[in-house]
Order: sequence, then structure tokens, then C-alpha cells
Amino acid sequence: MRQILSILLLALAGHALSVGAAFAQDFDTKAKFAVLMDYESGTILFDKAADERLEPASMAKLMTLAVVFDELQQKKIQPTDEFFISEHAWRDGGAASGGSTMFAVLNSKVPVMDLVRSVIIQSGNDAAIALAEGIAGSEPAFAQMMNRLAAEIGLTGSNFVNATGLPDPEQYSTARDLATIGRFLIAQFPEYYPIFSETEFTWNKIRQLNRNSLLEVGIGVDGLKTGHTEASGYGEVVSTAATGRRLIAVLHGMKTMSERTEEARKLVTWGTRGFELVPVYPEGKAVANADVYGGASPQVPLVGKGSIDLFLPKGAEKCPEATVTYKAPILPPVKKGEELAKLNVMCNGKLVQVTPLYAGEDVAEGDLMRKATDALKEFALGWM
Repeated sequence: MRQILSILLLALAGHALSVGAAFAQDFDTKAKFAVLMDYESGTILFDKAADERLEPASMAKLMTLAVVFDELQQKKIQPTDEFFISEHAWRDGGAASGGSTMFAVLNSKVPVMDLVRSVIIQSGNDAAIALAEGIAGSEPAFAQMMNRLAAEIGLTGSNFVNATGLPDPEQYSTARDLATIGRFLIAQFPEYYPIFSETEFTWNKIRQLNRNSLLEVGIGVDGLKTGHTEASGYGEVVSTAATGRRLIAVLHGMKTMSERTEEARKLVTWGTRGFELVPVYPEGKAVANADVYGGASPQVPLVGKGSIDLFLPKGAEKCPEATVTYKAPILPPVKKGEELAKLNVMCNGKLVQVTPLYAGEDVAEGDLMRKATDALKEFALGWM
């Protein structure tokens, strides 16, 4: 049973909303699909057709990299392992294919981290195929790994059939999912993320520049991946922490490379300058109390991991609506720091932020009297 508690964000009480819905989208873009996500909270600050299917093109390689990094992190492969450049990798992903390539030599072996750099910097299709075959034996088997991990990290609108992003009617994603992949890569693999900001990579005596043109624009962009096909147009997943607050932007469906660069620059600049941080609950401050069935204490305080802050558009007043949801009954023992609930912040009925809440203290099992009392409550509330 899901328990819902309506609460007032005390730090914001007494303020009225002065601009339409919170996170009012007084911004537009030529991109057909777009998302701007706050990295820390996962809040969507801007969206345009965020959940409509799109052809991800080479941005699908972010999912390829997620699988590769996961394999490296679990030590199933090593950075110095060498993977074979097969006929498939060379012909369908190499120079002969006419697509982006690292110009790997047929039947050669290339170290994993060189393949990774090629995928990130050069968008090498041959490198992506070599990684897929080296890890899973074949590209279709690797695509199954991509889909399994995609489900684990919460993607709901994506399906992958190859490691390169080359067009296929069964390969698709959404702007929201691409932002989620970017957030996952940054959070889970900090040791590899700096590669995304490397400006060039040379292989087979051919020097190629990073395809992310925003790296040197001066707005703090340090990743992630571009993409393009004739049918889908130009797209990009970018991230910046220029102001100390990391944002992830996704744009797709532009007509030219220059339009992609300009629209991404505009969206990132709007995101970094157009919002302000509003403290809601300081670290350790209880947001609400949740019932504990049969516990030594009848309730457990729910707190954030650190302070809980909300980002609002500059010039907007505050949004005082929120609920706390958790699955009841909560059973002891409860350990301090255990994730138990979610804080759902709304503005004008629109969900704008979901923040996990954790147990603020331990709750041990109660005595027989407490359990008997709570059993009556459980029956009355229908928890059974």
C-alpha cells in the first residue's frame, strides 16, 4: 500500500507563484526534441517532445559506453585487454563504410581504452563494433546487454539493436532517456568521464578532433556525444558544470551542425543563468515522519541525503506544494540512512522534482504490546 503524506515546504511558505506553472518554459529551441536536466536531482527544467521516439544516431554509443564501463568496473575486462578488428568491424564500421571511424586495421588488435577513446572522441563505428564483439562475442548479443542495463537504469522509451547507432527501424530512444544515460555515466563512472572532454585522438597516424564543438565555446561543456543521420538530423547530448551546478542537455533534429551548436549553446546558457537555488530543508531536518509497524518507535523521521534544494526560474516565486510517498507498512528493524520514501514537489499540479528520503534514525523491533497495537492499526488501515 502506498502511503501519501501532504506536507508544506516550510522554507517556501507564504510565497505565491507569480509566473504560470513553475519552471515556466519561456524558452524555445529549433530542436525537434529537447531536454534540460538538473544532474543532482534529475529534475527536468525544460522539455520538448521529451518522450517521443527518436533515432538516436551515434548518441546510442552512450549506451554502448555504459555497458563497457560497467564491464570494466566489475573487472570482467581490463583496460589493457586487446580486442580483434573483425571483418564486420572493418567493413561496416571502418573507412570502407563511409561513416565515422578510427581507421582500425583489419585483423589487428586494439587495446580497450584506445577503442573507448575512439568511440567518445571520433565516434568510431569500427571501435564500437570491436568493443561489442570483444565483450559479448557478437554485436546482437551485446545489444541485449545494452537493453538489460537500460532497463536497470530506468530507461522506458529505448531499444538498442547495435553498438554504433547506425540506422535501424528497431533502434530508438527518447530525449529523456538519453539524458538519463548521460546522468548515469557521470554518476557511476567518474574515473572515465574526463575522456569526454579530451579534444583529439590519433590512431593509425590519423589525428581527429572531438566532434563535440561546444567543448571550446567557453561555457564549461565537458561532454558527452554528438549524433547525425540524414533522416534524423543533427543531435547532441551535452553536460556542463560551469556554475558549480551540473546540467545535462539533449537536443536532436537540427538541420545543420552549426544550428546544433548554437541551439545547444542557447539551451545550456539559459539553464545555467535562468535558475536560482532555493534551500528547502537543511541537512538532517525531518521532512516528515513515516509509520513503522511493530517498531520500538511508532514513527521514523524522513530526511534528505544532505540538504534538499529546489531550482526555480529567476523571477518566479516559490512553490509550496509537496507530498511524501512511501510503501506501507515499513517494518523494523530500520537502519539510519536506509532509503524509505520520496519527496514529490509540485507547482500548479505539475511534478517538478522527486527527491529520495532516508531514515533519520534507527528503529528497532518493538515489544509485544507495541506489535499488538500496530496489528490493530494495520487491520484498520487495510495494510493486510
